[in-house]
Amino acid sequence: MSKSSLPPSRDFPCRLSQEISSFTCTVLESINEAVVTIDLDKKINSFNRAAEAATGFPRQEAIGQFCFDVLRTSICASQCLLEQCFSGNASGQDIPAFIINKAGDQTPVSMSASLLRDEDGKPEGIIEVFRDLTEIDKLRRQLSHSFMPEDIVGQHPRMRKIFAFLPDIAESESAVLIQGPTGSGKELFARAIHHLSPRSDGPFIAINCGALPDTLLESELFGYTKGAFTGAGKNKPGRFLLAHNGTLFLDEISSTSTAFQADLLRVLEQGEFVPLGDTKPTRTDFRVVAATNRDLKAMMKEGSFREDLYYRLNVVKISLPSLQERKEDIPLLAEHFIHKYNLLKGRNIQGISPEVLSCFMKYPFPGNIRELENIIEYAFILCKSKHIELQHLPVEISEWSKFHNRLPPLDPFSAEEAEKIRQLLQSNQGNRMKTARELGISRSTLWRKIKKYRIS
Repeated sequence: MSKSSLPPSRDFPCRLSQEISSFTCTVLESINEAVVTIDLDKKINSFNRAAEAATGFPRQEAIGQFCFDVLRTSICASQCLLEQCFSGNASGQDIPAFIINKAGDQTPVSMSASLLRDEDGKPEGIIEVFRDLTEIDKLRRQLSHSFMPEDIVGQHPRMRKIFAFLPDIAESESAVLIQGPTGSGKELFARAIHHLSPRSDGPFIAINCGALPDTLLESELFGYTKGAFTGAGKNKPGRFLLAHNGTLFLDEISSTSTAFQADLLRVLEQGEFVPLGDTKPTRTDFRVVAATNRDLKAMMKEGSFREDLYYRLNVVKISLPSLQERKEDIPLLAEHFIHKYNLLKGRNIQGISPEVLSCFMKYPFPGNIRELENIIEYAFILCKSKHIELQHLPVEISEWSKFHNRLPPLDPFSAEEAEKIRQLLQSNQGNRMKTARELGISRSTLWRKIKKYRIS
């Protein structure tokens, strides 16, 4: 906290010590939160045991010192809580900050402050409470890299059916093929299968096959020996070996060439591979889970996906619905992501407003669950209140909401319907499937209406 011109305090420390009972002192000494009282001169006049532990300053040394010399928070200069409380802005808020302790180490904390008043109601100072977030900060750093069972959320009948037999799938050693649109949570389910399986103590190794050309994909999976090619300065183990006794997740398997598919099939059937530049085969034992957002059967008929590999991977198939097909799960998913980002960012946002929920229930979510999570993450940047409002959403979402709220209700036998279809087709750049989805009708019904209204 920085110095500023606040009304001076003369007898606050003395009167405070007289008014605090021994019972209150016992309570303050026993709680885990650090509690500090500060007078209007910004001097500390009480300091509990948790505050000593957090700052490294003994009570005798802290009392009587300026708060900004002892607490040394990251918000002292820019967001002085005493000044904000005095102006009526900060009382009761959880504010993320860092305390720099006596040894110079940073401790993440959540700070709250409230005014202290005398018998006449005049401000005498503030009471600051800060909670050590070190453990939460550790969990926060791990959160994006680990799987937790509660990460899978849903009440839609199709989702509940998947949840019901997921433990049985995990318990088996069978290959699994997960099919679903982009952003529907395929890797999350792959991690769930690994987490629930007998191989859960082993590694979970994931690779996006669509992100690499065949040559790089081959070196990533097979690994290579020193000198195998230009730039191979040392041995590098491949994902096949890294996944030993664990699970190998092959995302976007449909993006691979038929030549690579033949090499992959050989490894899956024989349980061994030869690293690039080596001559001796290496044994490996892993479970394979593959994922795709395309129809592999159709690709098989076209000749772009090998039939033998398809049947090797498609022992157990999980088909994930799009978010558009499971609208009733949107409130649950939004709540889940808010909880997640509250932990990640040290915030306390309580939910979304009714207007945002209404927007979400109408919005088609072409990016599925991933898009919903990205929207919530973006809203956390702008939202400074307890609830996410429309103005906190990305511009394209809020504009979509305004546009669709201006459109009149759909009337099957009126010119308004034709106009609405025209507007949606235009905004969707002629994409009939997307337009039909937003109208809540089938593509064939949309085609008939386009023909009926002679929409070009």
